Amino acid sequence: MPIGLVAVRNLPIWFDIKRDMNGMSEAITPKIEVDDRLLFQVFNEIGIIEQLARAQFEAVMPDGLKLPHFSVLNHMVRLGDGQRPVDLARAFQVTKGTITNTLGRLETRHAIRLEPDGEDGRTKRVYLTAAGRDLHARSIEALIPAFQPLKAAIAPERFEAALPFLAELRRYLDQARDG
Repeated sequence: MPIGLVAVRNLPIWFDIKRDMNGMSEAITPKIEVDDRLLFQVFNEIGIIEQLARAQFEAVMPDGLKLPHFSVLNHMVRLGDGQRPVDLARAFQVTKGTITNTLGRLETRHAIRLEPDGEDGRTKRVYLTAAGRDLHARSIEALIPAFQPLKAAIAPERFEAALPFLAELRRYLDQARDG
């Protein structure tokens, strides 16, 4: 089947061309070709959003909590206790030294406790404490007022519409990271 090309908003859009018995053509089934500029624009926007969100997030966190510390707490609330530092480093794509520093700061806050691994004495396991769960909950509560202007400016349906794409992108990047 022949194909045709048009540009919409400077992006190439491909169409299958179907010809009827009289030789008339009809464009069907648009095929969007994602070019490198579009991918760059998407990731550029995500990067800018990350920087702006991090600054806003850290401005409202209780007790001067930083995003990497909250991220570890949130990861453990979602996926459970007993993870090894090396597994956390892999999940966050940071060095073992970086995760050791982050865990040390959380341990100083009594948000986590480190215990020897029962199977491998050379490593430790990370467990959330009651204080860590409380710090996680207070962090989320602190974010709610910060979200209000955003909720007023952008309709919830827009967030809902964006979520499937963002989740698909995250899953792809997660799988690509792991091999």
